[in-house]
Amino acid sequence: MKILLVNGYQKHDFCKGELNFSLYNIMLDKLRHNHDVQLSSVENYNVIDERNKFLWADLIIFQFPIYWFNPISSDILKPLMKNKEYILSTTWNAPEEVFNNPAAFFDGKNVDDVLISFHKTMEFCGLKKRKTLSFHNVVKNPQFKFY
Repeated sequence: MKILLVNGYQKHDFCKGELNFSLYNIMLDKLRHNHDVQLSSVENYNVIDERNKFLWADLIIFQFPIYWFNPISSDILKPLMKNKEYILSTTWNAPEEVFNNPAAFFDGKNVDDVLISFHKTMEFCGLKKRKTLSFHNVVKNPQFKFY
């Protein structure tokens, strides 16, 4: 399978992105032995090159943190991605307990509900969603060994 692995972390003074980078590298290490993998980063890309990577891929995996409920920009995607799939892998400082709980902050919404705008953007672009991966409480109580 042709897989595009997108590192959606952008450098910030307040966060080094070590968990996202580690998860990205773990995915790369696991996938590269059995699949054809190309890499992408939102920090260093050429629009034409990135468009070609998206067109090439059968599966696109996005790894990025959530800052104020917004992931990476999807400006480079166009409705040309028919018969493609994607996996969303995110890190949150929010604990897992605030999801699927009507009394908590997200009013009973799950991670996919909260990220509906991202999923709808991918749907508009023609991609089919696979199961979302979500890692929680990564700043206040990181449990990297369990990820």
